[in-house]
Amino acid sequence: MKFKRTRAARRGRIEIIPMIDVMFFLLATFMLASLAMQRLDAANITLPSGHAQPMSEHDPLTISVDRRNAVFVNHLRIPADQVEPTVKRLLQPDGNVVIAADDTAAHGVVVQAMLAARRAGAAHLLIAVHRGE
Repeated sequence: MKFKRTRAARRGRIEIIPMIDVMFFLLATFMLASLAMQRLDAANITLPSGHAQPMSEHDPLTISVDRRNAVFVNHLRIPADQVEPTVKRLLQPDGNVVIAADDTAAHGVVVQAMLAARRAGAAHLLIAVHRGE
């Protein structure tokens, strides 16, 4: 006695269109994630050249002075008289502050920013330099 199958055996197929959609979605996601990792709001400064050891993994508090002598704390422009309270509020427990000054910034503005950081409780002032080849 021969039984008739009620359903015909179908062979499985790999659909390519949904796989392409998933790949485009992943591509767009990684592109947007990589753009979000860039610092687009950083102060435009030209660091002096020099040789220095690489810093630790975490981001320290940064005071930047650009070529127009504007002062930035963690990439936010602030008036020169507000450097001390801002640094005091944002200072991490290790007490490290990086000073990133443009090559043409006025020496007096940089020194005043360093003194304000020291008054705010900075234990170590680190000078940022561009690694020379």
